[in-house]
Amino acid sequence: MAQAGKDVETLNSFLRGEISAVETYRQAMGHIEHDVRRRTLEECLKDHEQRVEALKERIRQLDGEPAEGSGVWGIFAKLVQGGADLLGEDKAISALEEGEDKGLRDYEQNAGKVHGDLRRFVRMELLPKQKSTHKKLSHLKHTLH
Repeated sequence: MAQAGKDVETLNSFLRGEISAVETYRQAMGHIEHDVRRRTLEECLKDHEQRVEALKERIRQLDGEPAEGSGVWGIFAKLVQGGADLLGEDKAISALEEGEDKGLRDYEQNAGKVHGDLRRFVRMELLPKQKSTHKKLSHLKHTLH
């Protein structure tokens, strides 16, 4: 597979993770009553939506086809979040934090799989933004009880 194809494959993997995050946040939002928690989750959702669009744009620039769905991670995330929703807001937020942990690890472990400007894009744009989203959610989890 040519390098551009490998880069598209890696970016699509990131994209599926971001789509999964968007789907999971949207699902969780229906179960969160607390105003501060809801606002923070809305911010995190917007962060993930922005990364979805940025990844789609980069994939198209490489003449690739952006992934449409979240794939296996989306199914797993829905199962985890669905169980957490039944157990209340704290569990839902804990499940979201697990997803943020996974997203952070994914970017950190796979940033080196893309090349040139794409590597800078992942390391200098996507990864810092993922860290910021993770920090917001972690802060929320540890301050509101």
